[in-house]
Amino acid sequence: MFEVIRFDEERQDKQGVGDYVRSPTYLQEPPVTDFRDVRAEQRFEQGFTDDEGVLRTVFADYAVQGTTRVILHVEAHPALRGSGAAGRFMQSLADHARAEGLKLQPRCSYAVAWLKRHREFEDLAA
Repeated sequence: MFEVIRFDEERQDKQGVGDYVRSPTYLQEPPVTDFRDVRAEQRFEQGFTDDEGVLRTVFADYAVQGTTRVILHVEAHPALRGSGAAGRFMQSLADHARAEGLKLQPRCSYAVAWLKRHREFEDLAA
């Protein structure tokens, strides 16, 4: 699926003024660091660069209940808010849970809403 983006005289992008086609993957910046499960701190985390190129962290604190991870809190550094980093982090978290055979029980309102919007991960719900 491709999206056609039209820019007018008042709106410019790094690509300039005019029409061009880009794939959805172009819209997403890759994470700067790999997703990590910091078990000693019961925290998932991943680093992303902000608009100024500074490495910032998105994290989720969790509690362990057997093979279930209760997601207590998800937080993005203020410089990352609105950039989509938290959503990309949640995608990595869900991919990690699936690969490790874990279930997720979100208690954080952001994690609850994200999992409701992403039905492809409903099998991970505890």
